[in-house]
Amino acid sequence: MRAFIYSFLWLLLIVVLAVAGAGVFAYHWVHKPLTLPAQTVDLRVVAGASPQQIARQMVDKGVVMPPEAFAWLARLTKQDRLIKAGGYQIRAGDSLWDIVQRMASGDVSHRRVAFIEGWTVKQMMETVAKHPDIDQTIDPEVMADQTALADHLGIDQPYVEGLLFPDTYVFAVGTPDHEILKRAYESQNQVLAQAWANRAENLPLKTPEEALILASIVEKETGQAQERATVAGVFINRLRVGMPLQTDPTVIYGMGDRYKGRIRKADLQRDTPWNTYTRPGLPPTPISSVSRASLEAALNPASHDYFYFVAKGDGTSAFAKNLAAHNRNVRRYILNRP
Repeated sequence: MRAFIYSFLWLLLIVVLAVAGAGVFAYHWVHKPLTLPAQTVDLRVVAGASPQQIARQMVDKGVVMPPEAFAWLARLTKQDRLIKAGGYQIRAGDSLWDIVQRMASGDVSHRRVAFIEGWTVKQMMETVAKHPDIDQTIDPEVMADQTALADHLGIDQPYVEGLLFPDTYVFAVGTPDHEILKRAYESQNQVLAQAWANRAENLPLKTPEEALILASIVEKETGQAQERATVAGVFINRLRVGMPLQTDPTVIYGMGDRYKGRIRKADLQRDTPWNTYTRPGLPPTPISSVSRASLEAALNPASHDYFYFVAKGDGTSAFAKNLAAHNRNVRRYILNRP
């Protein structure tokens, strides 16, 4: 009997040690850094994906591991029910446990998309459409039609030009395109409302929309940041006296795809809704995205007597109070004549 008890205890000890050893091995294994094909591996988890499907995707991406191990760990720890859809980044040094925890907590990876000051909505849409981490949900035909795009985004205007604030937007991998565009629209609304509330008195601008249109012209006409307010003052002076704005960027915008890098005399004479040589006042829409600085300049322009300006070729402008002085500047800086 005593021999049997000793044998049983030895057997029990062996079992306990085996179980403990297996536990230590398992703990070490699930916390061991995985072998990756690169420093980072990007992974998209779709809604409803099973642990087996996720594991297979990881292996297909080059992560070295038994695919059943991920599913086993997720189920054993009951994390499989918590895994959230989204984009994740597996980084060098990550273990299976790190990845399971990251997916269960929804710690998705983030990306950036930049909309540049002075870009047209067409350039913005092209950037969004080409971004690999933005979920493309808007039909390309809608993207190309501003009226349809405005309706899709819930914008109460027949256009989108100038209504998306140029900035760098951080988003989770897999964010739909319309969410990013709506963020840009909301940001522009906030910036415009703040600038309009702080505008100078007695401006010839009746609405925030008119301020945005003028600011887009300032954006395209200014080569140096310090000249924004002066350039804005020129256009404000012209609006006050009913003088045509006669600004080339509006002509270029109205030309659309016909513009090939050069404006001819015929282009200045060809009427479009945006041709400020053939039509008085402001064009019907902004001609580009608008920075906060250009918007503030349009609503707080410099006070002066200039009605004309011409590019000097170094990024700055020569300003003039009358046509005679302007013509002299044109001869000097454009025609290179004394």
